Amino acid sequence: MGQVLSIQSWVAYGHVGNAAATLPLQRLGFEVWAVHTVQFSNHPGYGLFRGMRLPPAHLLEVVAGLAEQGVLAKCDALLLGYMGQAGTAQAVLFALEQLRAQNPRALFCCDPVMGDEGRLYVEPQVPEAIQRLLPQADLLTPNPFELGLLSQREVDDLDAALEAACLLREQMRPEGPRIVLVSGLRQGEETETLAVGEEGAFGVRTPYIPFHPPPNGTGDALAALFLGHYLREKALVPSLELAVSALWGLLWHTHQARSRELCLVAAQEEYAQPSRRFRAERRL
Repeated sequence: MGQVLSIQSWVAYGHVGNAAATLPLQRLGFEVWAVHTVQFSNHPGYGLFRGMRLPPAHLLEVVAGLAEQGVLAKCDALLLGYMGQAGTAQAVLFALEQLRAQNPRALFCCDPVMGDEGRLYVEPQVPEAIQRLLPQADLLTPNPFELGLLSQREVDDLDAALEAACLLREQMRPEGPRIVLVSGLRQGEETETLAVGEEGAFGVRTPYIPFHPPPNGTGDALAALFLGHYLREKALVPSLELAVSALWGLLWHTHQARSRELCLVAAQEEYAQPSRRFRAERRL
């Protein structure tokens, strides 16, 4: 059984951050060591919420404790999501240093949560902080807006996304697989998820599912699904197909239930064996 250290947000109600990533990874056979960067009552998108951002010192203490126990040697990957504040980046680098000191083969999957649809919803220093993490990243999972921020390019179509993803690959850890997974590329009545790696560039298209409003946490769930399947498959194409198909199944269940929150538990059979398998096509 694999082990994943997951550093991201937590909500008591709903499924975002660690609350969206934990169950999919568990259903794929991984123990999840969840460390929270924020603890909120619910997603801030509801307008009213309570809770707090946890200071970087909290993360440092928890990781130091794991290192002292010697358990990081059996940790396969670090999954990073919503940091909450720029200062957390330095604590993440410490976590990576401790992890790779005990397991040099561990992967770092960075989901650069910063914003969407042209809107930044983190403090302005966070994009620069994430830039400092890129040289350590093995897997990167931005949406088109985040891809544009990190590449400093306009990402308004598939070709632009492909070009920006190739550019970011060059900034990632040379020893790793250097895979950039871009979600949410709207193509008419379909949505494309693009993956660029050593094997080339591949895209998977799925039918667009309309939500009003869209559920939160889909990117968090996709990052967890892709990391989990990649740790199992060790190959880009099957990992891409399985992760995207599983996410589509989750979204289908959520749409059928007319739920604002992801139906994470009801759709759990989708994660390891999606009911509908979408195939990848070569893009480069």
